[in-house]
Amino acid sequence: MSHDLVFETAAGLQKRLRAREFTPREALDALADRIAAVDPALGGYLSTDLDDARRQADAADVNLPLGGVPIAIKDVISVAGHPCGCSSKILAGYKAPYDATVVARLRAAGAIPFGRANMDEFAMGSSTENSGIQLTRNPWDTDRVPGGSSGGSAAVVAAREAFAALGTDTGGSIRQPAALCGVVGVKPSYGRVSRYGLVAFASSLDQAGPITRTVEDAALLLGVMAGADPHDSTTLDQPVPDYTAALTGDIKGVRIGLPKEYFIGGIDPQVEAAVRAAVDQYAKLGAEIVEVSLPHTEYAVAVYYIVATAEASANLARFDGVRYGLRAKDTSGLLELYGKTREQGFGAEVKRRIILGTYVLSSGYSDQYYVRAQKVRTLIRQDFEKAFEKVDALICPTSPVPAFKLGERSDPLAMYLADIFTIAANIGGVCGVSIPCGFAQGENTGGKALPIGLQLIGPSFDEARMLRIAHAYEQSTDWHKRRPPVAG
Repeated sequence: MSHDLVFETAAGLQKRLRAREFTPREALDALADRIAAVDPALGGYLSTDLDDARRQADAADVNLPLGGVPIAIKDVISVAGHPCGCSSKILAGYKAPYDATVVARLRAAGAIPFGRANMDEFAMGSSTENSGIQLTRNPWDTDRVPGGSSGGSAAVVAAREAFAALGTDTGGSIRQPAALCGVVGVKPSYGRVSRYGLVAFASSLDQAGPITRTVEDAALLLGVMAGADPHDSTTLDQPVPDYTAALTGDIKGVRIGLPKEYFIGGIDPQVEAAVRAAVDQYAKLGAEIVEVSLPHTEYAVAVYYIVATAEASANLARFDGVRYGLRAKDTSGLLELYGKTREQGFGAEVKRRIILGTYVLSSGYSDQYYVRAQKVRTLIRQDFEKAFEKVDALICPTSPVPAFKLGERSDPLAMYLADIFTIAANIGGVCGVSIPCGFAQGENTGGKALPIGLQLIGPSFDEARMLRIAHAYEQSTDWHKRRPPVAG
């Protein structure tokens, strides 16, 4: 049995499974060998349950859309009977009692959820260095970060340790690590995908989405995951199109907006050059390039870190040492139990955001910060609405820089700016995708080739057209075919 199976895309694997070239068990065994060989150097997985996965593989119906395809799951998404620790010490030993809706839908489509991918603790971070469990390294250069917070998911897909993975995106946590690891990541529109079974960070911003090697794979997974859910009242009852059928390759006459606020000082020159080359490629493919403005973009970072921390401070109040997870020992009284459990269980970044969120919601300050941020959030959403009256999608870098070195950004403010181009889409509730568009290489990269991500942003619930535009570029280039050194 060939270990070349691990280099297949999810769609390619599924076709070969249907053709009975090999069995789901053989595909899973090849993947298990790959993980054993590669992951000790990367640290992408927190755990795998291969015994359970083999039972699922033996029972898999390969005629289903994802029949027999193993999927890695970010450690913030519930899989029944599997750990769901959010890469935090405070949830040590906790196992999910039920499947998240996205996992249940993947199972119904024949997929096999089998491994827990590392992440920034409670999805708070842009490098996966905030994991309370272990470090994850970038497969293109193991001295660099994979991005975050879904860094484990992006790293294992890039390193061919997973055919596809699930991540979550609150301010760029799917798209930014996808860019830094050279893979595809989709943030669906708010309300497109159920959040039931996701451990909440910021409830008005969080969305689950796929991280894959190709746009076709992303379309395949999104089509399975999307749709209204009675367990999540924020999902909207909108029709779910056939996303794979939308990948026609024809984008003649499509209008793509170039927002001037996204091409600013601080962008790595090679990143800007690669994105502008992608813009030229779109023009050659028949798209019309239109300059647009999103005038309130400069306030997006401030709005995000007020709204997200406020919601986090409320959501994380449930972790108290009483019902599940870590419980501090030798405490007298309930308040001391709460305090010591949280002190021992939460990492520095989570504590920082809880404190910030509690402050902006506190009496005398909520009007000054939280209420005002919500008003500016409306202005940012209106910017998108006005832009999409003129264009079908927006184009810009995903990250202003390629993957940075481990430990390089110890200043939290510098780290927060890593998501400067992604957070506005979450604030506005629109959809976004990151696809590979080139490599940075030179003195700043230590001579190593580091992936560059191109971001496309589409109107709410227009993922089909956004993916069609992404796919057309992908198929006209070979960036998505490049493998990191660890993948040979």
